[in-house]
Amino acid sequence: MLRIVNLHLTVHGSQPTAEAPTLIVSNHVSWLDICVLGSVTPVRFVAKSDVRGWPLVGSLASGVGTIFIERGNPLGTVRTNRAIVQALTRGEQVVMFPEGTSTDGSEIKPFHASLFQPALEAASRVLVVALRYVNRDGSVNGDASYAGERSLWESFQLVVALRSLQAELIFAASIDVNGRTRADIALAAECAAADALQLPRPGRNAGTLAGLPDAASLTSSDTASLVRSRSAAPGPALTSDR
Repeated sequence: MLRIVNLHLTVHGSQPTAEAPTLIVSNHVSWLDICVLGSVTPVRFVAKSDVRGWPLVGSLASGVGTIFIERGNPLGTVRTNRAIVQALTRGEQVVMFPEGTSTDGSEIKPFHASLFQPALEAASRVLVVALRYVNRDGSVNGDASYAGERSLWESFQLVVALRSLQAELIFAASIDVNGRTRADIALAAECAAADALQLPRPGRNAGTLAGLPDAASLTSSDTASLVRSRSAAPGPALTSDR
C-alpha cells in the first residue's frame, strides 16, 4: 500500500524489540496509519469492527490478525480486552489508537484511560508513537487525514492525487506501568505524543509546553494537576462519535 501511494517514511527514535510484551499506542490521523506502523515492526492492531469492511485496508487489517472492537457491546468489550491481554502475555506487540477517533494531524486528543487496562493486566510496557503526514517544508499535510466529514474514498483520492506523500513516525516514550493507574498511563502517553509532535498537550493552549514535566516521568500529583487544568480549559467534551 505504501508503494501504491508513493509514501516516504522517516522513522525517529529506537524501534521496539520483541523482548517484552508491548502495548504500542499512537495518535490517529489516517487510514494509512495501519500500513505505516505495520511496515516498521511486526504488530497486531486493535481497531473498530467497521474497518473490516474498508476496501483493501480491511483485508490488510484482517490479514495481520487485528483484534476488532465491537462498539456498544459490553460483552464484546470484555472479549476484546481478554484477547489483547492474551496477545500481550504471549509476548506480542499490540497497537491501538487510544484517542478513539482521528484528527487532521494538527492536534492530539485525550487518550481514553480504559483502553490501557490490558497493559496493567498483562504487566506490559507501553510504547508511545507519534505520527504525522507532512509536506516538503515540514508543515502538516491534511490530505492524508480521515477526519470529520471526509469519507475514506475522498481521502484516498486526495492521497493518490499527491503522487508522493511524506510521513514521520516518532518513537516518543516508553512508559513503565508498575505502580500507575490507567489515568496516569493515559495522560503520560498523550503528553508524550503531543510533545514529540510539538503540539499542545490536550486541554492546554498552544505555547504552553515549556516548563511542564517530562511525559514519561509524570507522577500522580502531576497527573491530578494536568487533569484539573484540562477540566478548566474551554473546548469540546472528552468524548467522540468515531
